[in-house]
Amino acid sequence: MQSFNLFDGELDLERDRPGYSWRRAMVGQKIGAERLGASLYELQPGERTFPYHYEYGVEEWLLVVAGRPTLRVPDGEHELRPGDVVCFREGPEGAHQVRNGTDEPVRVLIASTKSVPDAAVYPDSGKIGIWTGNEADPPRLFRIDSAVDYWDGETG
Repeated sequence: MQSFNLFDGELDLERDRPGYSWRRAMVGQKIGAERLGASLYELQPGERTFPYHYEYGVEEWLLVVAGRPTLRVPDGEHELRPGDVVCFREGPEGAHQVRNGTDEPVRVLIASTKSVPDAAVYPDSGKIGIWTGNEADPPRLFRIDSAVDYWDGETG
């Protein structure tokens, strides 16, 4: 049996980008999951997990493990507390961003279906990202306003 403790398990990955710095453990991988993914994030005060976004092809759940994160969703911001669980359905109604607006660290577990391809839309910055799931084909992000017609560049 493979297990991971959400309260004191090792967070072995880091992102150090101003406003989006966190430590992370890829829990799904650590416990041998194949069809579901889950990552535990620890956010210091003032930090966020990712930019505000929603996805097509993936549904996510968030479980608050420790602290009181602020969750931004389409109807506004909500303070969560340990034990709260939230589902982010695919599409605009599932848009979300997690922020630590407190003076204490926050830990959240984000679980998702590992469906690929996956498309994420970033409303604040006008981008869309495509993930194929193929390591040889890295994620690509584009400005939505650079869209072209379906037939652009095609010849008969």
